[in-house]
Amino acid sequence: MKQLVLVFIGGGLGSTMRYGLSKLLNNTATGIPYGTFAANILGSLLIGIILGLALKNQTLSQNTVLFLATGFCGGFTTFSTFAYENHLFLKSGDFMLFALYTIASFIVALAMVFIGLWTVKFF
Repeated sequence: MKQLVLVFIGGGLGSTMRYGLSKLLNNTATGIPYGTFAANILGSLLIGIILGLALKNQTLSQNTVLFLATGFCGGFTTFSTFAYENHLFLKSGDFMLFALYTIASFIVALAMVFIGLWTVKFF
């Protein structure tokens, strides 16, 4: 039960931060979702660092990893909003932004996880 509560609280905090970042960065004039992109990229970097620390020297407990990686990063990053924004690009016929946003999101997010894991080597 404790682990469920940790994921719940972490997810709520992450979701709240993502919402604030989206409000701050999303461009309603152009429809470009900078906030979602930033949240997914930052969350990918954080999860790489968190899991790297957890694997490197077991400095993080299982509960801490659940709270930070599963809860916070899970709530902070968002696949559903990413999918919806891509739907909007397709619906409006903006195939170039759809392709750029999708490809950049996958490539940069994956790279950030690896960068986070790599960065931990120097701690």
